[in-house]
Amino acid sequence: MSQETGSTAGTAGGTGRSAGPLDEVDRRILRELTEDARLSIRTLAERVHVSRTNAYARVERLLRDGVVTGFRAQVAPEPAGLGTSAYIALTIEQNTWREVSAELARVRYIEHAALLSGEHDVLALVRAPDNATLRDVVLDRVQSIAGVLSTRTWLVFEEFDGTLSPWQ
Repeated sequence: MSQETGSTAGTAGGTGRSAGPLDEVDRRILRELTEDARLSIRTLAERVHVSRTNAYARVERLLRDGVVTGFRAQVAPEPAGLGTSAYIALTIEQNTWREVSAELARVRYIEHAALLSGEHDVLALVRAPDNATLRDVVLDRVQSIAGVLSTRTWLVFEEFDGTLSPWQ
């Protein structure tokens, strides 16, 4: 049963702890924070129609339970000098995920990586200044990681964020 139907919550952040289900106020807080994480508690409380004390306690609980994992600036890659984006699918040796992921985390320009089921084992998002740097990331860094058997690269031509985020 999904959280939308009021079921019990799943695991928070892979830690083995369960967080309680989110109520409508929690969802409004998340919506406001995903729109502007720099909101003051006072402004947040006004926007979601709760007291400052309630807003502060809820944000603290969302942080403690691992629902909110941090606050950061969203950077547009192209204006920041990262004009080439690509997804790299990796096929890796069985039982090497921990070692491969530790190495991938140290590769400059990899923004995100995920373990998958299916044809490929790992999908990584790379944001690089240009195609030559992308080539170096794939051929020199990623393919040289012990446990990586093969890679497949897809260039990103255009990106957009979905308009129906769960918090909107």
